[in-house]
Amino acid sequence: MRIDIDQLTEAELVDLNRRIVERLKFLEQMRAHSEMLEFSVGDRVTFTPDRRGPVTGVLSKYNRKTVTVISDDGQRWNVSPSFLQRTGPATTSPKAGKVIPLNSEDR
Repeated sequence: MRIDIDQLTEAELVDLNRRIVERLKFLEQMRAHSEMLEFSVGDRVTFTPDRRGPVTGVLSKYNRKTVTVISDDGQRWNVSPSFLQRTGPATTSPKAGKVIPLNSEDR
């Protein structure tokens, strides 16, 4: 489909531009969302920021376009999921309680 923009008025061009920008933002969000689905909260991940060495931490939260990673040194990073690599198994939730088996005497 080809659109002849030479025939559009200024108002139509402005409206077309707004709709194109909204569509591009939507496509970017969908791409980021599909990349986020490759990871779960609690996964150990690593990424390499500009002009720094690799940072390793735990994915703690999903945001609209990024995920929040808490690094091993306690820093909080908002990172695009496209920059992440999984480094190990997911950590256990700190709220998870210990399961204590019951003895036959305790029943």
